[in-house]
Amino acid sequence: MSETAERSPGLAGTPPGGSATGQNEALALLRRLGVLLTRQREATVFVVAAALFLYFALNPSSSSAFVSKANLVTLFSNPSNASGIAIIALGEVFLLISGEIDLSVGFVVGFAPYLMHFLTDFYGFPGLLAIAFALIFGAVVGMVNGFFTVTLGLPSFITTLGTSFILLGLIGTTSHDEPATIPPDVLGIGKWIATYAWADLVWAIALTVVFHIVLTRTRWGLHTIAAGGNLLGAREAGIHVNRIKYGNFMISGTLGALVGLQTMYFTSNIAPTAGSYTPMFYAVAAAVIGGTAMLGGSGTIIGAFFGAVVLAILLDGLPIIGVSADPVNIVFGLIVLIAMVANVWLTRVRERGTR
Repeated sequence: MSETAERSPGLAGTPPGGSATGQNEALALLRRLGVLLTRQREATVFVVAAALFLYFALNPSSSSAFVSKANLVTLFSNPSNASGIAIIALGEVFLLISGEIDLSVGFVVGFAPYLMHFLTDFYGFPGLLAIAFALIFGAVVGMVNGFFTVTLGLPSFITTLGTSFILLGLIGTTSHDEPATIPPDVLGIGKWIATYAWADLVWAIALTVVFHIVLTRTRWGLHTIAAGGNLLGAREAGIHVNRIKYGNFMISGTLGALVGLQTMYFTSNIAPTAGSYTPMFYAVAAAVIGGTAMLGGSGTIIGAFFGAVVLAILLDGLPIIGVSADPVNIVFGLIVLIAMVANVWLTRVRERGTR
């Protein structure tokens, strides 16, 4: 045997079979990643968000505009984009898990700033107190939704559709469909709510952490899941289902009022057009994309946050590369449908894995 032949196994510095071992390790890593993506809904939507961000950041036709500081602030800290969608989605997640939905939250977004404006400019309320009342107003709307849904037994879809029209009428009647200026008394407070460049994003991340802990580590979260997963069983177990649902409606309304105030500060005025179904639709889509079941019983706060990031990246990135508004809606519809199919498939995979 030649010297070359004798030394050939050692030239690569790898013992015989080393290549096969490396391939097995790579396959094992891929299998572990596959298990993670199928078992952890948050991981799946995070990968999608990261892939979309990298696509627009590296695409020659969009990279310079997409990764500019001004655009990133708009992308992540605009109440109409990631931060606002995520905050409203937190309340929708709790409601969807408990088997309900809130269609009126987008109109709370529109009316809360007007209420603050009326209290400050017409009735002399201090700015901080007027903001507190605007947030309380969101909770009151949630309480009304809870009364008709939980106490009187109406479907939440019908209840919140009705309160949507009422709030829309209140916005138009009280504002005369005219914008208003932000009261000077509340301008200083706005720095901490939305005026600082990343304030909205900080609020979104902080609230996501808080509500994730509430959902996964507290009795309230456990009872919310139980109420949506098995209503009769939850009641027989002694869970105060009515209290849980009332509370989740109030959380949704309060978060909607917060986003309304953030929108006011971000746009530097109070606009009657700020109230619409759009924030609610985006929030529900973010929750669904993140892995929350529409029929109740399961959901994820972190997944909803990344679902909001996915929608915001598409809202921001597609126009930069020249896609007009109408095709964007087609993309959104396809994404929601794909997300629903993926959720159903992943749920079946997880069920098979636990047997």
